[in-house]
Amino acid sequence: MSLNKTILEGLQPYALGEKLRTLRLRKSMGLVELGKHTGLSPAMLSKLERGKLFPTLPTLLRIAMVFGVGLEHFFTDERKRHVVAVARKKERLRFPETTGAGNIAYRFESLDFKATDRKLNAFFAEFEPIASEKIRPHQHPGVELLYLISGNLELTIGSELFTLEAGDSVYFDSGVRHSYHRASKTSCTAVIVTA
Repeated sequence: MSLNKTILEGLQPYALGEKLRTLRLRKSMGLVELGKHTGLSPAMLSKLERGKLFPTLPTLLRIAMVFGVGLEHFFTDERKRHVVAVARKKERLRFPETTGAGNIAYRFESLDFKATDRKLNAFFAEFEPIASEKIRPHQHPGVELLYLISGNLELTIGSELFTLEAGDSVYFDSGVRHSYHRASKTSCTAVIVTA
């Protein structure tokens, strides 16, 4: 379908095709694979990415659902996008590491919950005094950086044990099973960044 110049100029700042391509490449997904998830042909998806065709809202919603984003992701004018997000301490919510578990190794607060289209996740963590044998190791894709603000912390990564003191930091592959254990009687807090 041919679009007139006014409509093309109105859609251009949203860079729909580029946003779609970025989402697809971020997931290391080919056009054929995306086509299987959306029910759209690879040829049509290619035209959408190259800006030769503009999607209808139902088509865009299908694509958004595959990538776990809302429609607003596509309709943010990059020139007007806010790249500053302040998360006030009084606005932050505190969560246990897991829900429904009796032994909680730490509680955390998101430090970047107001940011949209995050490239990383940052948390403030406060470690609880629980017995080391009751701590459950966990793992997640990506990498992690932990900066210890106060106290002493034992960090097990795989089969290795590391003891950190206030001011120490550690960077590691978070795909490896890891766990935290508060090793001090006093408060033990850290900033954790995952990507």
